[in-house]
Amino acid sequence: MSNKPYSRWQKISLLAAGAGLGAVLSLSFNATADKETSSNPLPIDELRAFSTVFGLIKQSYVEPVEDKKLITEAIKGMVSGLDPHSSYLDEEAFKDLKVNTQGEFGGLGLEVNMEDGLVRIVSPIEDTPAYRAGIKAGDYIVKIDELQVQGLSLNEAVSKMRGKAGTSVTLTLMRKGEGKPIVVTLKRAIIKTQSVKFKLAEPGYGYIRITQFQEHTTENLAQAIEALYKENKAPLKGMVLDLRNDPGGLLDGAVGVSAAFLPKDVLVVYTEGRTADAKMKFTASSQFYQRESGKEYFKNLPKDVKNVPLVVLVNGGSASASEIVAGALQDHKRALVVGTQTFGKGSVQTILPIDAKSALKLTTARYYTPNGRSIQAKGITPDIAVEEATLNGKEESGFRLREADLGRHLDNPTDKDAGKVVATPQPKATIKPTAKPASSVDSEENPRELASKSDYQLQQALNVLKVQQLLLNKPASK
Repeated sequence: MSNKPYSRWQKISLLAAGAGLGAVLSLSFNATADKETSSNPLPIDELRAFSTVFGLIKQSYVEPVEDKKLITEAIKGMVSGLDPHSSYLDEEAFKDLKVNTQGEFGGLGLEVNMEDGLVRIVSPIEDTPAYRAGIKAGDYIVKIDELQVQGLSLNEAVSKMRGKAGTSVTLTLMRKGEGKPIVVTLKRAIIKTQSVKFKLAEPGYGYIRITQFQEHTTENLAQAIEALYKENKAPLKGMVLDLRNDPGGLLDGAVGVSAAFLPKDVLVVYTEGRTADAKMKFTASSQFYQRESGKEYFKNLPKDVKNVPLVVLVNGGSASASEIVAGALQDHKRALVVGTQTFGKGSVQTILPIDAKSALKLTTARYYTPNGRSIQAKGITPDIAVEEATLNGKEESGFRLREADLGRHLDNPTDKDAGKVVATPQPKATIKPTAKPASSVDSEENPRELASKSDYQLQQALNVLKVQQLLLNKPASK
């Protein structure tokens, strides 16, 4: 298994996002492809059938169809039939993929995937029109304006939702438990996602929220930690790293975030695939997350950051890069993972350019946590399960889409029962929400506010940290 320095793949970002973004690896497949072709002759009968179908469409379809369209659609069908995350990227989709990783793009602010011909929402991105409108993970988009979504490709549906900032689009949604469609009209905006947000949840306890892993996430995390220690004016007693509804992003960001809390050079994640270049190790070393030569992001961090009690908050919207961080910190026993079962996307996609304007996003590897766990179609099981609810007793969670719900998902090589209808993996402990009278909650308290006191899972995470602090300060028994 090779251990390549960051400079070898610096030009092509590594993306590990849940539900549709995938992961980019700088791999070379030409030699392998040539070898495969020479040892396995092309399937002549199947190619003859393809040629026959092509000819019949050209001859008998109700309207003339351009050769380019037929071939492009054939490529799309061939790739999309492999798994939910492989796809053909035309010029517009290729451009969008690159723009998304830089933290600014136009649209509504939704992470989506296609399921059963409908667009299904994985997670609304914070501080976007979709998030503010109350759109939830698990909602189905059935109409965009007056256009039925069924029959559109994912790229076509996304394209219809995007447009000039300030223009409006109407979405018709189906939500589990709702008897009739939900219609929302949103005004498009330039989506500038703030990757890292932070706040002192209360004196002595820091709160850091990562909304998506982007180019500057590692650097921004370092700045957030420094600011929290400065504001607290004393070493922190505990810290919450909130990865809920974080669909993933750049893999080097996930490695960097893990490295902030782990000992230097320990294993964070590794990948396994068919080619030699798909077998890679990523450790808590700056060569795997440092984007600027000679700039060490964590140089000025307080030393006790490596030991401060840490809780990682996750839920069903935590995917891929988020699961890498949670899995690494859990395997190294550096943090307690609190929340609900994560999304379960453990595959790696490679962006293979076809020409200057198009590319193939192809699943080429699976990734594994330091202890050799694959989270594919399973996810990360929290150490302490805490269901989603607000302190006034109202449920906040919608119907959660997970990797195992997607058609043609890859299996899990380390857990053959993952994705099947079996008992949910059991956490070490479970905390169930207890309804609290609405009158006892501040009516002005917004559960979506950063570090809100009405955020039930966060409050339980803080309680876990306080228990740890009590245990640390407990005098030794005589």
